[in-house]
Amino acid sequence: MEEETSMPVQLSTMGSPWASGWQADFMASLLLVLLRHVLMAGGLQVEMAGTTQMVFLHDNVTIACKIPGSPRLDIKTVGIIWFGKNELDDSEVKVFEFYGNHLESFRPGAMVSLSGLESGDASLHLPKVQLGEAGEYRCMLVVTPEKAEGKTILEVVANPTIRLFVKPASVRNDEEKHIICELYGFYPEAVSIKWGKYTLKDSQFQEITEGNITHPTVKNDDGTFNVTSCLTLKPSLEDHGTTYQCVVLHRSLLVPRRHNVTLSEKGAKDVHFAFLAFSLLLLPAAYVLWRCIPG
Repeated sequence: MEEETSMPVQLSTMGSPWASGWQADFMASLLLVLLRHVLMAGGLQVEMAGTTQMVFLHDNVTIACKIPGSPRLDIKTVGIIWFGKNELDDSEVKVFEFYGNHLESFRPGAMVSLSGLESGDASLHLPKVQLGEAGEYRCMLVVTPEKAEGKTILEVVANPTIRLFVKPASVRNDEEKHIICELYGFYPEAVSIKWGKYTLKDSQFQEITEGNITHPTVKNDDGTFNVTSCLTLKPSLEDHGTTYQCVVLHRSLLVPRRHNVTLSEKGAKDVHFAFLAFSLLLLPAAYVLWRCIPG
């Protein structure tokens, strides 16, 4: 009796409606899983004003921290904590916090608007900022069950008050004149002072690189700085009517600040008057000498 040989039977699902449906369902499920993963990875996000935000000393500042799109939030599910890290110190401290029925300002006047928080705005308001408050600020926002945070650097600066004047010549050194450029109450310490001039003959700015000295900065009790720069002039007829300029460059200034002083022409007039007086004194002597000469 011959043995029957059983052959493996291959079932083909190509073109089968059942197989096509199963593959479509599988791909859809996979796509949903990937999409959920992407959404969870992105999660809650906050936007800051930038990596660095500048404020002038004693001014009020609002450090931005917002959820994109201004969503409407249930404030019962929202919490916010602001941290500050001084630029001279690595330790971090709380500045403000709110969650549930708890609200606390660790820095006097620090505040986050609760009405703004309902629309996703967790920005921190600080009144009358001091130099010691410069540094890194961190916004940690919780919208249950998600959390997001952002950081920004707060830079505090102070504009220099500038005074430019001509120092009267001393009795011992009446041949020299000194133009003084004084700067008061600026911050940070780094500052650049340049000198230049415009003459009556040449209206082009000419930088002066000799005869000027900028003294070391002096620190004030409030942390700001003062500095004095002096330009020494050897007087000449060309100096009279010349405009001298003190140019100040500082972090707090968007453009260099320029202060001018023009030397009066009084000195030149005195010279001309002296020459005229001397000529008038010579006239009688010349007349007498002319009369004494035999004709």
